[in-house]
Amino acid sequence: MQGKIDGTFFEFLHHNTAEGKYWNDALNRFTAEDWQKKVKEIADIGMEYIVLMATALYDKCYFKSSVYSFADIPCPDPIEALLSAADEYGIKVFLGNGFYGDWRKAGNNIKDERVIARSFKAMEELTALYSHHKSFYGWYFPDETCIILHFSKDFVRYVNRCSAFCKELTADKKTLIAPFGTNLALTNKAYVRNLMELDVDFIAYQDEVGVKKTPVGRTEKIFERLRKAHDKAGRAELWADIELFTFEGAVYNSALLPADFSRVKRQIENVAPYCDKILCYQYPGLMNPAASEAFAGHKSSTVLYENYRKYTEEAK
Repeated sequence: MQGKIDGTFFEFLHHNTAEGKYWNDALNRFTAEDWQKKVKEIADIGMEYIVLMATALYDKCYFKSSVYSFADIPCPDPIEALLSAADEYGIKVFLGNGFYGDWRKAGNNIKDERVIARSFKAMEELTALYSHHKSFYGWYFPDETCIILHFSKDFVRYVNRCSAFCKELTADKKTLIAPFGTNLALTNKAYVRNLMELDVDFIAYQDEVGVKKTPVGRTEKIFERLRKAHDKAGRAELWADIELFTFEGAVYNSALLPADFSRVKRQIENVAPYCDKILCYQYPGLMNPAASEAFAGHKSSTVLYENYRKYTEEAK
């Protein structure tokens, strides 16, 4: 089964500055028109979902908020630019409810009442500002913690609390998480019960190939087991989050580069038989058409883009 990439994670700035070496400077200069062009590129390559990872980062918001001051960027309202373009091009957008604490301390953020209060206040403001957009499809909870055999009680409690708040604010919106530790999941009866406890619409498991936790040859079996567990639980659609990158040097401490398409192709085809949708991390910075008017990323991003474009054209 060939499969395709249905959507991408998206950011106004890459949170890890070492990793974002080849595109953060460009993103910091983006205007509203640049963001709209980037959304059009994503639509043109056939993707239908965008997951905005962070609506705030490093104590700055990407919208006018009482929680933090506005980020020092030239675009006066990047979320409006994103959503208005998504309206035009038929993209469904998840808005992240982070990061209203240190992104490196997710385990603390999901328990810290001050962090949760800030994120909930921001969600109220985001709803007031942007809920009129037809492209505003759902919420994403980016404070992910590791699956160590199963989801922790703290994480289940946090996700369910966020989902309940989402229903109060926006009853029609979907919810998404994208956990890591996928290769550690023990998909037994206890894991199925764990899934049944989670109140979330979509779980997009990270395939962890880019961060070198999982060899690409193992992902098929992992997602086959996850499919069986999700079917037994009858809760939460099973999505994948495939990693399009490799590292220039040390994992987590060097720049992200586009992976060779032969590897990405295997990643897609390994999970496609088992997943309802495939997201990628990520189009911004790692894929660019050669003629992009909003270029951000290493020059090799054009190679990954073109190889993926040919792959989808051949499938048609």
